[in-house]
Amino acid sequence: MRIVVAGGYAPSLLSLRGPLLKRLVALGHEVHALAPLHTPDVGPQLEALGVEYSIIPLAPGVFNPFADISSLLHFKQIMHRINPDLVFSYSFKPVVFGALSARMAWVAHKKRVYGMVTGLGYDFLRDSGLLRSVRFAVTKSMYRSGLRACDGVIFQKDEDESLFRTLNLLPDHAETTVINGTGVDLEEYDVAPLPEAPSFLCRSELRASMGVREYAAAALRLKKQYPDISFRLLGLLTDKDDAIPESEVNSWREGGLDIVGATEDERAEIARSSVFVWPSHRESAPQPVLRAMAMGRAVVAADSPGCREAVEFGRNGLLVPFGDEQGLVDAMQTLINDPSQVAAMGASGRALVEDRFDAQAHNDALLSFMGLI
Repeated sequence: MRIVVAGGYAPSLLSLRGPLLKRLVALGHEVHALAPLHTPDVGPQLEALGVEYSIIPLAPGVFNPFADISSLLHFKQIMHRINPDLVFSYSFKPVVFGALSARMAWVAHKKRVYGMVTGLGYDFLRDSGLLRSVRFAVTKSMYRSGLRACDGVIFQKDEDESLFRTLNLLPDHAETTVINGTGVDLEEYDVAPLPEAPSFLCRSELRASMGVREYAAAALRLKKQYPDISFRLLGLLTDKDDAIPESEVNSWREGGLDIVGATEDERAEIARSSVFVWPSHRESAPQPVLRAMAMGRAVVAADSPGCREAVEFGRNGLLVPFGDEQGLVDAMQTLINDPSQVAAMGASGRALVEDRFDAQAHNDALLSFMGLI
């Protein structure tokens, strides 16, 4: 069977879907991966797995009419060339354009099309303002069109499926299922020894909606009180609407926040930390949190639906209200003052990931839903 897997960020084909792609190849399928080109090493790594890689142009942002039409036509050309039997897309634009282009190309008489809603993100935060209202309306319209072309839709949170039904975005004919998160490769993300001194790591895009400002403010306050403790931020500047200005990021660095712009191996950064901080608001069982838990790290996270799926308060981490700077200060200080809690929470987090977020079990559920096993 020829299968297309399409995503919106090329490295995620390896970091998030690598185990799935390997499994599909092992099952004897001809696998094609589609994504925009972000790093030149993605193609060779996918080819080493036995996966053919094709580059698709995807414009950033919700709606760029000319660029989006070009993307859709490019998708259609690739679908016509590959002639897949099954299409699986994840993240917003690949779900929409992947499903529409598969139907437009008339590929394979019995083709099956599946889309995974991986998180609702910035445009589903219903703040006031005309621009946000327009973006929200466009996002809904695009989702409604794309999902109408799907045979099945996979969600990562029950709340997201309920919201899509409330907004009338799901067609009657499409089957749906909920598979929490993406799962973690437990061999790749194995437990690492805790550092001797407390150390905090936040990994995030530098965007206001990710709660980065609150983390930076809380970390800088604690840094004055505990100058020997490391507070790090792993993330890159972005051009999205709610991007943190570079001047503000530089002021954090000057204040003592250790900012790591990029890394080739996030496992090394997690291993250097004892506590992982995730202040973001809307995520579906956040993958960075699950990976940190798999490596035996306690977690401080925003009290959002996605984080509550992964973090059990007092067992493997602490939850604070989104945007609550003082709450972050209090939670991090609690773990500074009681290192034994950090070790116990880290062990509980690893056990929870093994029980509920093993990538192999998640992929089994996904493949079963798509009729591949």
